[in-house]
This record gives sequence, C-alpha cells and structure tokens, in this order.
Amino acid sequence: MTKIIQTQKEIEALIVDGVIDIDDDLVVGCDIQIEASIKARNIKALHIDAWNIDALHIKALNIKARNIKAEDIDAWNIDAEGSIDARHINALNINALNINALDIKALSIDARDIKAWNIKAWNIKAGNINYYAVCFSYQTFECNSVTGRREEGCKHFCLDGDIIIKKEVKND
Repeated sequence: MTKIIQTQKEIEALIVDGVIDIDDDLVVGCDIQIEASIKARNIKALHIDAWNIDALHIKALNIKARNIKAEDIDAWNIDAEGSIDARHINALNINALNINALDIKALSIDARDIKAWNIKAWNIKAGNINYYAVCFSYQTFECNSVTGRREEGCKHFCLDGDIIIKKEVKND
C-alpha cells in the first residue's frame, strides 16, 4: 500500500535506526529534509534531502543525498555527495561524485568521477559535460560540449559510434 506523507513530522516518525524502510511506494506531499536513509519501491516527491536513497523509481524536482541507488531517476536537479547508481537518469542538472548508469539524459553533467574516475554509460545525451579523467559511451554520445578537467590529460570517446557535438540553437 502506498504511504502518503504530508508533513516533515510524519516523515520523521517513520525513521527507525536512521532508516525509513517502506516495502511499497512513498509519496511525499511536502519538502523533506532528514538525517536518515530512505528505502522504498518508488518515491515521488518535490524536494528530497536525505542521507541515502534506495528505490526502484525516484521522481522528484530536486534530490540531494549522499548516495542514490535506483533503476530510474527522473528529476530536475540531482545533487549527490557520493554515488548515483541507476539504469536511467533523466535530469536537468546532475552534480555527483560517482555516476554509474545505462542511460544519462541531462542538460548539464558536472561529475568528478563516474565509476572509478570515468563517465561510463551505454548512451549519453546531454547539453554540457564536464568530467575529470575519462568520459565514454558504448553506443551513442551526443552533447553541446564535452570538457575534461585533468591537467595531465583526459579522454572522451564513443566505442561503437561517433561523438556528435550539437550546435546550440539561439533564438533571437
């Protein structure tokens, strides 16, 4: 049964030993900020600020967490201090230490590492990509710009295709 939360107090009441563990879906009708981890099948919320999030699907406007593990993440902004491990990520902005995903779709990706100093994805479709050492895709790699930050050298490539740098369309 879906658990519906309308207040910060209700979400805090679910914390047991630093974890909110729900065997079903979680719908949050308010902004939440907790010093705990969230474990649920699906999470739908406006703003989530939690230690760790583990869910099958996450849909939120803003997500801020140490670590995020989900099959699908659909969010406006994702800000993770630790790792993001997902099958599909759809976001406007992603700021994270580590990202490991099958597909990354975002306006901007600013990540120091993705799976051991790399951006590693099956498909990358993004506005601007900023990475530390290595950024690669297996099948498709499409973006407005791609830039490495490592002074000693860095590399971006697509194993089974070409990198397509899109021209930004400016409306006058």
